Amino acid sequence: MQRSTLTHADGSLLRNGQPHRVLAGSLHYFRVHPGHWADRLRRLAALGLNTVDTYVPWNFHERTRGDIRFDGPRDLDRFVRLAQAEGLDVVVRPGPYICAEWDNGGLPAWLTGTPGMRLRTSHGPFLEAVDRWFDALIPRVADLQADRGGPVVAVQIENEYGSYGDDHGYVRHIRDALVVRGITELLYTADGPTPLMQDGGALPGELAAATFGSRPAEAAALLRARRSGEPFFCAEFWNGWFDHWGEKHHVRSAASAAEDLGGILDEGGSVSLYMAHGGTNFGLWAGANHDGDGIQPTVTSYDSDAPIAENGALTPKFFALRDRLTALDDAAPRLPLPADPPLLAPRELPVTPHAGLLDALRAVSEPVAAAAPLPPSFEELSLASGLVLYEAEPLLPPGDHEVTVTGLHDRAQVFVDDTPVAVLDRESASFTVSGTGARVRLALLVENQGRINYGPLLGQGKGILGGVRVERRLVHGWTSRPLPLDAWTPRDTARAMAAAPSDGRAGFATAVLSVAEPADTFVALPGFGKGFLWVNDTLLGRYWEIGPQTTLYLPGPLLRPGDNTLTVLELERLGDRLALRDRAGLGPSEEYVETFD
Repeated sequence: MQRSTLTHADGSLLRNGQPHRVLAGSLHYFRVHPGHWADRLRRLAALGLNTVDTYVPWNFHERTRGDIRFDGPRDLDRFVRLAQAEGLDVVVRPGPYICAEWDNGGLPAWLTGTPGMRLRTSHGPFLEAVDRWFDALIPRVADLQADRGGPVVAVQIENEYGSYGDDHGYVRHIRDALVVRGITELLYTADGPTPLMQDGGALPGELAAATFGSRPAEAAALLRARRSGEPFFCAEFWNGWFDHWGEKHHVRSAASAAEDLGGILDEGGSVSLYMAHGGTNFGLWAGANHDGDGIQPTVTSYDSDAPIAENGALTPKFFALRDRLTALDDAAPRLPLPADPPLLAPRELPVTPHAGLLDALRAVSEPVAAAAPLPPSFEELSLASGLVLYEAEPLLPPGDHEVTVTGLHDRAQVFVDDTPVAVLDRESASFTVSGTGARVRLALLVENQGRINYGPLLGQGKGILGGVRVERRLVHGWTSRPLPLDAWTPRDTARAMAAAPSDGRAGFATAVLSVAEPADTFVALPGFGKGFLWVNDTLLGRYWEIGPQTTLYLPGPLLRPGDNTLTVLELERLGDRLALRDRAGLGPSEEYVETFD
């Protein structure tokens, strides 16, 4: 029988039989340009860590059912081998659910949109789908294990399941699915530091770890009271936090983070910094939360106030945490500190407006579901993310009428005869429109602002899930145009931009960025309202004037020597220029430390 590299006995963690601490940092390959993987891993090692951990997002690898890919930015094998080349062990967290503020918690929209699907349970169709995904993924991870010459020393079972449910049969199925596909290294569960969460997620016979941001002594006492022979392992130490649109930028002081990291180490614990390097929610991969009153979409940046900033810069928190880590008796020698990555010089780029919003979107999409009785959801349109333009032609009697949209997920811009009349938010929204006794062209441009990644609303659908009423009368006869922005090719955007003249309000615009030698930069969009930015052929992400984020990080590898095209799809109000900045604009900040109160 093969022996795991990491074992434990009498409350101590061992590596090949010798006392050991896992000093890990979370770094997600899917949030970092592959051209920067080696650099970011080197910085993580310089922080004083001996291990990197990463989730594996199912929906990133299998965007459409049956098309599973491990190439380019999805090349997990290459990322893991680069970590090994930097002398790092690797912890893999394959889910299938990962949370991570990632769209849909990593679950594919084609799966969660299946009628009757019961997520994260022993529901047969869900287990069958997970098993098919694991058939493709887990043998790859197994081949990268330390007992086969690779760096993988541990694999997590599901992810914080005790915050979601108590189907232990499901969690055991995931554990068994890992083992039968070749995982022989250490297995562990990770849940919040409360009896309720540990009861729901922990498994007998497997190491139970905790995830938290404060009160390490209390977490250690809880785990030791429940698992007296196991080592204390903080599988996620939240030394920073993520941001939502319309809120403040969450930070945690270097002193506060260092103090609680010190508390974990003083308890003899192993730890993984979440995040060591946050990276970016490129494209449309940012998830969302729901606070019980409304959706909270996550911003494009996943900087997370991490010790290694979004562009790789070393922050004051880096040095504060490094001092704690390298002061340990068994710490590795301090590695040389990499210089901060180079940045392009600040400048402004004039923009050229192109086709107006509705003309462009109609030109780039084919109408489907013509004359449908009700607006179809994103799932019914086989659309994971992006926009849908819904159109109908209701007859409006003379006078003012209230129009109500029910089940709106998440945001709609409303046009009557192509004139903007309202912007609506989720759940239930209404506006007033004047009729003359004739039909009007009613258009609703609905944006999926990110699928919920945490809690009981995981897997909730997108689009218009109820219907549209004029007073008490439902509007029928809908045509829908799916707009998968993150799947558009340069030919698609060119077709959209050439559709019609600019209307001066919203739509497409371009700017040219000329560089002699590519380097990183931060792009600001002064005067713009809300929309999306492409760099050459890559959708960089969302922007929104409500902040807190006011710049988008542009990695140098996305640029080429010479001219580069920046393309904007603006939903509300065009500006006249883009600005390159030499620092991130993450917004007004507030201190945030998770306490589980």
